[in-house]
Amino acid sequence: RSQEIQHLTPPPPAAQGAASRATMIRAVTLALVAGVAAAAMRVPLKKRDSSEFVRDKLQQAAYRSGLRSESNGSVVISDYQNAQYYGVLGLGTPVQEFNVIFDTGSSDVWVCSSDCDSSCGRHAKYDASASSSYEADGTEFKITYGSGDVSGYESVETATVGELSVADLVFAQVTDAAGLGKAYKYPSLDKFDGIAGLGFGALSVNGETTLLDAMCEQGVIDECKFSFALGDEAAGELIFGAVDDSTYTGEFNYVDVTQETYWRISTDDVLVGGTTINPTTTDAIVDSGTSLITGPTEDVEAIMAAIGAKEYTGGLYTVDCDADLPTLTFVIGGVDYTLTGDQYVIPDSGVCLVAMEALDIPKLSTGPFWILGDVLMRVYTTVFDKSTTPPRVGFATST
Repeated sequence: RSQEIQHLTPPPPAAQGAASRATMIRAVTLALVAGVAAAAMRVPLKKRDSSEFVRDKLQQAAYRSGLRSESNGSVVISDYQNAQYYGVLGLGTPVQEFNVIFDTGSSDVWVCSSDCDSSCGRHAKYDASASSSYEADGTEFKITYGSGDVSGYESVETATVGELSVADLVFAQVTDAAGLGKAYKYPSLDKFDGIAGLGFGALSVNGETTLLDAMCEQGVIDECKFSFALGDEAAGELIFGAVDDSTYTGEFNYVDVTQETYWRISTDDVLVGGTTINPTTTDAIVDSGTSLITGPTEDVEAIMAAIGAKEYTGGLYTVDCDADLPTLTFVIGGVDYTLTGDQYVIPDSGVCLVAMEALDIPKLSTGPFWILGDVLMRVYTTVFDKSTTPPRVGFATST
């Protein structure tokens, strides 16, 4: 059955395979296209059509299952199904290209393997036999989603992002993607082939070096940071190593990361029309892998009552498309980040979906917390900066 796909934090790193790799000393090689210096790299992001997004989101909400949280404290985070932004990651020599979600809510890189069963459908598949830079690893890989498991095995490859190349990246070849449901099987529904995690190493299934950390350690980028400028009804961009000054106005305001797993921060308040809702939690995750904003049910219900929205199903709400909606503001680091009604509502053929969803993260899974997804990141260019101690997240008004 169709279900909304949300990422669960993997269990603690497995000992198998990790110990042997820890004793290995790999020669770090930097393979850059001739004439391109280590600095920054722009990755174009494609955007899914909003009308298609709304229709599928409402349809799938009727079938979504409840939050799954495993006893080890696994946490639901990224909503991959119906993800609106994806870009290209290359693997191998010669390069094999994959449409991936660059996801700050997870930390592993995975794509379908040529060994995958029918659950991978018509998605692009990595063929190790076609790559001269492939290195076998074989460590088991399994990650749990709201609808089930995705599994396979790890390999080592050269990864390319734009014209930048990262040597010896450990990634997963997925051989069973049934846990992503039927929607993933058909690329016409889910546009992405795999995931490129940009979270912290603590979230990696087997404790592997993340894509960002590999870039930083190998000197591929000058500054250990990346930034998103997401287009509204247009393509966006992800830049590794820098920020494009043309994508924002004013200055960036930064807030420290409070826990180096997700890009987790503290907020000060949540306001509707300038009035606080007295939120039940101030913790938040800034997550490029989630299209909407999510929050505790009690808080979301308070917001929906204030704006006159009606529940559709499964924690999703719709609102009268002609309604005069109040502003929605997240106060972060003493700065107001305000969304107008047309910025937090996604219209389609007379149906206006409020781009916010009720989602209760249990305490066992380090909740509750808000998930600030693409809805906020479209309005505010966002920087994820690991060059400072502690790491920080910055926001500036998008142009």
